[in-house]
Amino acid sequence: MAVPARRTSKTAKRKRRTHFKLNVPGMVVCPNCGEMKLSHRVCKECGTYNGKTVLVEKEEVDV
Repeated sequence: MAVPARRTSKTAKRKRRTHFKLNVPGMVVCPNCGEMKLSHRVCKECGTYNGKTVLVEKEEVDV
């Protein structure tokens, strides 16, 4: 089994890892309510998509 001849330095290791980032994919501001939402998805807060109401909240019935 192959073994590295020299230890990889901290600098070399960090240079190799510079391109990796954690980011939030495709977050945009909802034009209706102003909350952050995923693009091309229905807004979870107000239930609109492309300027139209898609989801309607159910009303609670008190008995």
